[in-house]
Amino acid sequence: MKRIKQFLISFLLLFSVSLYAEKITVAAASDLKFAMDEILVSFKKANPGEEVDVVYGSSGKFQTQIRQGAPFDLYFSADIAFPRELVKEGFASGEVVPYALGRIVLWSASLDATKATLSVLTDPKIKRIAIANPKHAPYGKRAEEALKASGLWEKIQEKLVLGENIAQTAQFVETGNAEIGIIALSLALSPELAKKGGYWLIPENLHEPLEQGFIVTKRAADLPLAKKFVEHIRAKSSRTIMRRYGFVLPEDNPAK
Repeated sequence: MKRIKQFLISFLLLFSVSLYAEKITVAAASDLKFAMDEILVSFKKANPGEEVDVVYGSSGKFQTQIRQGAPFDLYFSADIAFPRELVKEGFASGEVVPYALGRIVLWSASLDATKATLSVLTDPKIKRIAIANPKHAPYGKRAEEALKASGLWEKIQEKLVLGENIAQTAQFVETGNAEIGIIALSLALSPELAKKGGYWLIPENLHEPLEQGFIVTKRAADLPLAKKFVEHIRAKSSRTIMRRYGFVLPEDNPAK
């Protein structure tokens, strides 16, 4: 009888936890993939029972989807301009929060990119160069700016392979569908890619800053879990993870 009572108590406790557990969905730029996954692990460890789903993709496409009613509770964009527009249009519950500056790099799994510069892209031996689509991917836009500033944009047009987002761009290079690519430093530093290739950091004076920011969407204005996740993102442990993946945090940026 005692065991039955203990079982019933345990069952009721688990039922009450599941009954009141919240769930949120986060739309995040692909450059956050590895850093956010680590942050998510620590969040779930500290908040058992809470459910946070993260979808990774193109910042520009996420912005369009939110306008069309996509059920995202938080939106992390690789270009702070996208969430700023959503704030003006009434899709956010508050102001944009800057969270990092991103950097772009030349990366290759088949060439020694550590000794390369952008000029190597004109080498006839290089047939395919991957960048994210500049029309909706911030990293692609910055790649375009750097190539134009270097006088290379027109020269390499026929070689370009466009990824839907920066993660797909890195995948093109990783799998050999492109010999080299311009990807996010955060991806080049990931355990998965760091062991497969090297990178060269593209000078930041060749492109506009990749200032990144997030918003809590209007639909999540009163969700305690959304606020709790934001607090975790701002925690020291999460900031340490972001730095490890090459992100420059607002408090570390001398230009601010």
